Amino acid sequence: MIYTVTETDVGKRLDAFCAEVAEITRSAAARLIEEGQIVVSGRTEPKKYAIKKGDVIEITLPECREAEALPENIPLDVIYEDEYIIVINKPKGMVVHPAPGNYTGTLVNALLYHCRDSLSGIGGVMRPGIVHRIDKDTSGLLVVAKCDEAHIALSEEMKHHGIVREYRALVTGGFKDDTGTVNYPIGRHPVDRKKQAVILSGDHTAREAITHYRVLERFGGVSYLSLQLETGRTHQIRVHMSYTGHALLGDEVYAKSKTQFEKKHPSLFMGQALHAKKLTLTHPKTNERMTFECELPEEFEKALELLRKEQI
Repeated sequence: MIYTVTETDVGKRLDAFCAEVAEITRSAAARLIEEGQIVVSGRTEPKKYAIKKGDVIEITLPECREAEALPENIPLDVIYEDEYIIVINKPKGMVVHPAPGNYTGTLVNALLYHCRDSLSGIGGVMRPGIVHRIDKDTSGLLVVAKCDEAHIALSEEMKHHGIVREYRALVTGGFKDDTGTVNYPIGRHPVDRKKQAVILSGDHTAREAITHYRVLERFGGVSYLSLQLETGRTHQIRVHMSYTGHALLGDEVYAKSKTQFEKKHPSLFMGQALHAKKLTLTHPKTNERMTFECELPEEFEKALELLRKEQI
């Protein structure tokens, strides 16, 4: 992986920047720096090095070790479970499945301990049972298949847009209309490979992406939204909202600047203000239509409370 530092990342610590772009933990990034696997414009720098515009950072990740997804006794917030599926409320900061440089502390590690041998094997040893993902710093609901039969059924339902995922988000700016749809194709960013982007050039690698939104509350410079995914592209909500001028609060990748509210309450925005609150699916065995919901995280609720008081 090779990245050229742009203006938006100037001054970040080397370990923090590498953790962000490579989607690994900061401690994993620090280990790679110590091992000489991360170099800055051909030279080694300490993990506290403040990166500069134009620095070319090369990150060499270890090869994916398929056998190392191991059970770990990590508490899970289980919303529903039977012999076919398990619905989890994932906390912010937890990665869904192991990846190079980040093999422990993931949802998969926790599921392997909790479910023992009852997880679908279709996703392989690194992603057993995983039907869909949410970002590390996005909290909320996702369904996991506990057998191959369930995995196949849920994947088909996801493919045909039968699984309904509803999110809550705090975004910048106001909205003229109470409801709307963002319909722009998304693909890999043409310059910054760590990001996704709206692609309008006819690039065949871009894929259809549709996001529906509804304004729940307005706070002047900040809006509280309900969003529903019709498709499920990587970073879809974050990319669509940023592209339309409504970047998510706390989004370190797609927001160009911080609002005054974020600067005033930084502890509430350690990652994007995005929560998968509601999940509706068809049970793979009974064909029953099921809806699950979970509460907003504490810091999200606190932000709403303050916004209502301050009316920024």
